Amino acid sequence: MNGIDWTRAEIGQELEPLVKPAIDKVQLVKYAGASGDFNLIHTDVETAKQVGLPGTIAHGMLSMGFLGQLCSQLVGTNGFVKHLMVRFAGMVFLEDVLTCRAKVTNKNEEERTLDLEILVEREPGKTLTTGKATLKFY
Repeated sequence: MNGIDWTRAEIGQELEPLVKPAIDKVQLVKYAGASGDFNLIHTDVETAKQVGLPGTIAHGMLSMGFLGQLCSQLVGTNGFVKHLMVRFAGMVFLEDVLTCRAKVTNKNEEERTLDLEILVEREPGKTLTTGKATLKFY
């Protein structure tokens, strides 16, 4: 994925998506260790089912991390991610393939920033995480 060309960015432009491979248990165990969130609903299917879930679910912050990765790749070495905010709207399960999307909602010439609408979806119309980000360009 190449970073955004500041001069060509336009309001309403849909940017190159980031597709994450199927979520697997190893990834969830590694994320639990990295985040310090060892709640067993993320790694143990019996525990997840005991609390009424259909199976283990990914950490919400994992999908936020994916959106952070998308934004970081979009700005590349031309700037940095100034702001990132998300709302969790659905659960991510094992074997889900996630697509992270971004659309330009504002371009501030004076501050050299782009505001983005961002989301994670399992498939079109199945949005799991939504949010906003601001990219600051040098």
